[in-house]
Amino acid sequence: MKGFVDFIREQGIIGLAIGFVLGGSISKLVTSMVNDLINPLLALGLGRVGELRDIVIRIGPAKVMIGNFLGTLIDFVIIAFIIYFFFKKLKLDRLDKKKV
Repeated sequence: MKGFVDFIREQGIIGLAIGFVLGGSISKLVTSMVNDLINPLLALGLGRVGELRDIVIRIGPAKVMIGNFLGTLIDFVIIAFIIYFFFKKLKLDRLDKKKV
């Protein structure tokens, strides 16, 4: 793991590109986890069998897609936590390491 961290610190833009690709993969994984595991359990806990994203509040002719918003919010919180955790764990707050 140390070699990977050193690589990211030293390579600059290439390391950023690799991080971007990995971030996209993590995003897909978290979205799948939220859609396939968390949302059905939350919907069941709320007394609605089915998808959390299907929960809609109707106000006249308008549909407020509260379930979709909650699903997206859960995605964001999990992704932000994962990024924060890896950022701190790998000590990437010192990305500007100088080559010796």
